[in-house]
Amino acid sequence: MNTLRRTKIVVTLGPSLDNKDMLTRVIQAGADVFRANFSHGTIATHETRITMVRDIANELGRVVAILVDLQGPKIRVARFKDKKVTLEEGQHFVFDTELNEDEGTEHTVNLDYKHLPHDVYPGDTLLLDDGRLVMRVDKTDSHRIHCTVIVGGELSNNKGINRLGGGLSAEALTEKDRADIKEAVRLHADYLAISFPRNADDVKEARTLLKAAGGTAGIIAKIERAEAVTHIDEIIRAADGIMVARGDLGVELGDAELPGVQKHIIHAARALNKPVITATQMLETMTYNTIPTRAEVSDVANAVLDGTDAVMLSQETAVGKYPDKAVAAMDRICLSAEKNPSAKKSRHRFELHFKYVDEAIAMATMYTANHLDITAIITLTESGTTPLWMSRIKSSIPIYALSRHATTQRRMALYRGVYPIQFDATHIDRRVINQAAIEVLQKRNIVAEGDLVIITKGDLIGIHGKTNSMKIVTVGHLPVVKV
Repeated sequence: MNTLRRTKIVVTLGPSLDNKDMLTRVIQAGADVFRANFSHGTIATHETRITMVRDIANELGRVVAILVDLQGPKIRVARFKDKKVTLEEGQHFVFDTELNEDEGTEHTVNLDYKHLPHDVYPGDTLLLDDGRLVMRVDKTDSHRIHCTVIVGGELSNNKGINRLGGGLSAEALTEKDRADIKEAVRLHADYLAISFPRNADDVKEARTLLKAAGGTAGIIAKIERAEAVTHIDEIIRAADGIMVARGDLGVELGDAELPGVQKHIIHAARALNKPVITATQMLETMTYNTIPTRAEVSDVANAVLDGTDAVMLSQETAVGKYPDKAVAAMDRICLSAEKNPSAKKSRHRFELHFKYVDEAIAMATMYTANHLDITAIITLTESGTTPLWMSRIKSSIPIYALSRHATTQRRMALYRGVYPIQFDATHIDRRVINQAAIEVLQKRNIVAEGDLVIITKGDLIGIHGKTNSMKIVTVGHLPVVKV
């Protein structure tokens, strides 16, 4: 792994990573964040996996974050008598909420979301199994939806249903999600991903539940519904980060609309100073193959060039045959894309007025770094806010975020171009803090004598939100102070 890769890699846990040797190789290959998908598996299984990740990361001296991904209100068909059926174009098919859950046939099946007959209307288009099957709604009554199959194929147990254009009324947080939030807090998750939020209120409700359970994790809003795109700015402001979850989102919007929406969401998140993850089918063929397709390479590279903070692997690492190779491929694609000049320079917020002193320091630091021969940026941070602001600016200069808090270090593992390092400045004489911080990088062979570095910190060490100084220093040329 090249430690100077700026774009972070999110890896999904699953059976393929239950082997310690494989998980070790994945971390060494460059994984930064590990996703526990609560749509599958038991809490005990997730706890075992999370513990193993943390143990191996500690052994390797790596800072990685844990993201717990809630299931949300995934609307699914029930089960068929023979586990699957084949539907033909033009045939009549009925969704019946009063049918036995295990009695589905080639003519009818139950639904797990009983309100769906009241959410759809004649002429609506329903998309099943990520859009592989398409049905037109002909009529509805209190518990049935009568459809005509437009695009047929095989339909098996528990496949998902979307309405083209979105608009389903299912609440974002289910009873399972409410219970799982408490488990995420118990497992000390660094991030909590909320599935299918419709608006900012869904994100705020999740935060209320998280705080009530004693949690402080960052909330990632997964953009999966068409109506969420309409409310994207308010959702971004309410969340701590965004995930472009292209599976369900692509189904609801239509595949041709997705690329433009993805670019818009990435731009909006960066403009509002929030990290963004691009997810779903990024290297899907590597679930079974040792190399990606050229189209997948271009997909990942374009997300990097658009400024995404992280790219995510799903089934490639959860159930794939080559998880370590998938991470290695993601690593080299990101590194290559980051060589492009457009990935290094930015005019982000140059014309805007700053509200906070530490925000102004962050922006001034990045402007200076991009216009001077700076080797590294060192930022002493309590909460990680200053390095987050810095990471919004495209640059090729690495940002080393020194913090005494393990939770802050793990949170920063998601930020583009930020590399967290353990450092407790509260026990160091303030007159030699700059030299002590530089020595941390010297010991890691990051900087050498004669290099220019920028250091940001606050006059009040150990206090959140007090970054108020930026200093350019030459390594090896700081004045000697007797303490």
